[in-house]
Amino acid sequence: MQINADLSQRVVLATDQLPWIASPLAGVERRMLDRDGDEVARATSLVRYAPGSHFSPHTHGGGEEFLVLEGIFSDDHGDYPAGMYVRNPPGSRHTPRSESGCTILVKLWQMDPADDVFVRIDTTDLAAFRPSGVPGERALELFGRGAERVRMLGWEPGVALGRRDYPGGAELFVVEGGFSDEDGSYDQGAWLRLPPGSAHTPVATAPSRILIKTGHLADPPGGPPASQ
Repeated sequence: MQINADLSQRVVLATDQLPWIASPLAGVERRMLDRDGDEVARATSLVRYAPGSHFSPHTHGGGEEFLVLEGIFSDDHGDYPAGMYVRNPPGSRHTPRSESGCTILVKLWQMDPADDVFVRIDTTDLAAFRPSGVPGERALELFGRGAERVRMLGWEPGVALGRRDYPGGAELFVVEGGFSDEDGSYDQGAWLRLPPGSAHTPVATAPSRILIKTGHLADPPGGPPASQ
């Protein structure tokens, strides 16, 4: 299966307009944003757990990165409420579930095979944000390795944030609020993938929180082995 699998192409999705597609596990549904592979795939998705639903125990051969958007996600290692950013490196194992229901933004098979760092960060902790050096913007650093950088940005509305160049590409997800740039407007839930060499000049249209990942599309890690 291939969905927006060409990483050299710009993609913009209003994710609230995408259909929910049933997964192999009862009560777990997905909105597929990009995908290259079948059930084991290099993928970016929204995943919704109905109350009391769960996945079977499994190992993430290519690693897993997610942000809890709504509800509480749980696994063998703890409970993660809305706003938690989590990285489980290649080879990690867990049994995900949600007693009350939840929605997460998740990326699979997109980590360096040498990545061995577990990350758990509460992005709702406003005291953890720091001025980025750009007026109207605060930032919370979530992860950095090589060219890859993941941050949660807080933007004040109406402030000119300046031109942003992405030599290694970027993905942005509007967690809260919205923004506009030269090419359009993006409301809460919008997902943008900007290929290497892209640039834009964003302006927040409301108090906003933006999850942004940069530098990772120019030389992306390989996906799952073809035999899986």
